[in-house]
Amino acid sequence: MNSPILQLLVLAGIAVFLILRLRSVLGTREGFEKTPVPKSDPAPDRRNDFEVIEGGPDPDIADHVPADSPAAEALAKMKAIEPGFSVSEFLSGARGAYEMILMGFERGEMEDIKPFLSHEVYESFAFVVNDRDAKGLSVESDFVGVKELQLVDAEFDDATNEGELTVRFVGQLTFAVRDRAGEVIEGDPKAVKTQRDVWTFARAMGTNDPNWQLVATGE
Repeated sequence: MNSPILQLLVLAGIAVFLILRLRSVLGTREGFEKTPVPKSDPAPDRRNDFEVIEGGPDPDIADHVPADSPAAEALAKMKAIEPGFSVSEFLSGARGAYEMILMGFERGEMEDIKPFLSHEVYESFAFVVNDRDAKGLSVESDFVGVKELQLVDAEFDDATNEGELTVRFVGQLTFAVRDRAGEVIEGDPKAVKTQRDVWTFARAMGTNDPNWQLVATGE
């Protein structure tokens, strides 16, 4: 065998050896790689399989009155006329108004609370205060706080855009009535008493005047 043929056979043997060696190290395509799967159409968007219901009960209303009640409907109309109106903020203000008006009445400071009373309520309060003064009686009273506060009703007049909110208060205060000589004839200045009131406030919604007026009182 001549030298060129021998060299060719040696090179061929080396090539076969290298191929087998590579296969043992890298493996075959079938052993380590999966045949590419043709891309299918994207999966359908399941978000369209159901109807999304937007909105729902307004928590600012539903937190205070039943969602399907006439009061809730009235409050919704108030918000439609005046989007910035908040039931929760109203009740927070009503708490402060209760103390201010009640103490103003007990102490006879009618001019201070007149802007927050309707004409009828002012006349009723003033009559009591004037009668008390005519008899020489004075009231000694200190406000302790509001124990309970609840929105019990709401009404809206479509013709006038006037809203009415009725609130039940359970307040605590000290109360005593003294005669001309300063003697206590009713109550006890050192005892805390509980007083229950149901007040109705009214206001024309959508106006520049933010103040509510007390238009009715009861128990």
